[in-house]
Amino acid sequence: MPSIYTASLKGHFLMAMPGLSDPNFSQTVTCICEHNEQGAMGIVVNRLQEGLRAKDIFDELSIRCSPGVEALPIYYGGPVHDGELFMLHGPPFTWDATLQVTPSLGLSNTRDILEAIAVGQGPASFLISLGCAGWGPGQLESEIKENAWLTQPVFEENIFVLPVDARWAEALKKMGVDPALLSDTAGHA
Repeated sequence: MPSIYTASLKGHFLMAMPGLSDPNFSQTVTCICEHNEQGAMGIVVNRLQEGLRAKDIFDELSIRCSPGVEALPIYYGGPVHDGELFMLHGPPFTWDATLQVTPSLGLSNTRDILEAIAVGQGPASFLISLGCAGWGPGQLESEIKENAWLTQPVFEENIFVLPVDARWAEALKKMGVDPALLSDTAGHA
């Protein structure tokens, strides 16, 4: 059977269309960190874990942390591996294991970067997520064909600068799409 895998969306955002029925992804922006014939993996960058802060994570892992770091939010990275931590971050990329997403964006999930973040010595730009998003072979491509997602290249200010609740609309606006005009009905020409 021929593969429907065509081109990698690594380093792209997926913006959920209004008609996407999965509540895990309603109005989400997901940074695709890996995409190949085996599937895709990404981190949702605009949804927070309610009631969870960095101090909770550091306490659970017995990592000392500086007072200014305790209140950092923890993101809901997606429904897959929901017990694992992932750090989406800017340079440096010298941690024990960093997946290079773009020339200026990496993904790590090792203890060394978490310990550095805890004492204020991690990357200047980062977010900590619990869980990730994942798609099996051909699944993401199929969902895109079904109009579940819009895609565009990542722009880091939407991960690290913009307010969390503005990231979906701003990602759409950057592509020239007015979020208020999006329909939740898929159509095919």
